[in-house]
Amino acid sequence: MAAALLAILLPACVTYPDITQSRSPCRLEPGGWNAFVREAAVDAFPHALAATNTYTGDEELFGDTSPVLKQLERLPIAPEDAEKGLNYEIFEQYAPGSKAGSPRVPVARILAFRGTDTSSLTDIFYGTLRDDQIESANRYFEAEHKRWGSDPQWIVTGHSLGGALATEVSVRHPEVRAYMFNTSSFCRSAAEINALERTVFNERGEVLRRFARYDIALAANVFTINCEPRKNAITRHKVRPLADCITWIAAYADADAPAVVKANGIVKPFVECERSNPVHPGISARRTLSCIHSGRPKEDRAAIEPRAPSR
Repeated sequence: MAAALLAILLPACVTYPDITQSRSPCRLEPGGWNAFVREAAVDAFPHALAATNTYTGDEELFGDTSPVLKQLERLPIAPEDAEKGLNYEIFEQYAPGSKAGSPRVPVARILAFRGTDTSSLTDIFYGTLRDDQIESANRYFEAEHKRWGSDPQWIVTGHSLGGALATEVSVRHPEVRAYMFNTSSFCRSAAEINALERTVFNERGEVLRRFARYDIALAANVFTINCEPRKNAITRHKVRPLADCITWIAAYADADAPAVVKANGIVKPFVECERSNPVHPGISARRTLSCIHSGRPKEDRAAIEPRAPSR
């Protein structure tokens, strides 16, 4: 219902397919993604997995995150909080690249807030128009922190409304790192607090960025990527495609991300070159020919498509 309402209220627009992360001189970089984007993807992809898997019962969940995450039992949510739409999950994050057969070392405990349930207006009312979910999110974070302790470090994450809730927790608890994905801009607190400890990944052209034009910009390290220029603004807002793209990019530089790509059938982002080869090339794969990303009109690509050197 909410998605349909947004579709009526927000007109369609044209988004050009060029992605700044892949302009020259980055066209010989792995996948065409430059170094700082790959580094950010390595840092963020476990949290993108967690943010996706808060949507319990959703058919787009990641089935196997074992190299990276383990889901833990959370506290039960009180009926009065559940009625207002709050939901979250807790995950343990492991150190990357542990040797086969050796025990995984926990490096963080992640509390991931669920975003808006589009089948109901409850989240919009209690999470966006009112502050009920913000207060509940802080209360449950503090309860879980007391229950589990401070070691390893706590991280909060979330998609859409879940990202706004994660932001609010990070503002109240400056020691907590936060990762948000296609995050809502409807925050109540002074978003400058703890700004350098927050990372945001947004899909370019997704629907909430239109609302963000009329609000104070979220203070955070923000990465905007354009993985799927063919889709409309509402479809681009989904968390699973964004998490897939971030994980695919991370797999060029992280020891565990390729296993997640393979186990969950993650496909190559539409924009990435050499789309005829669906298999991820692996860590530190480099190109010998300049990469032209997909998404341009066919006639434009023909004029600039690289040619194999003559022998």
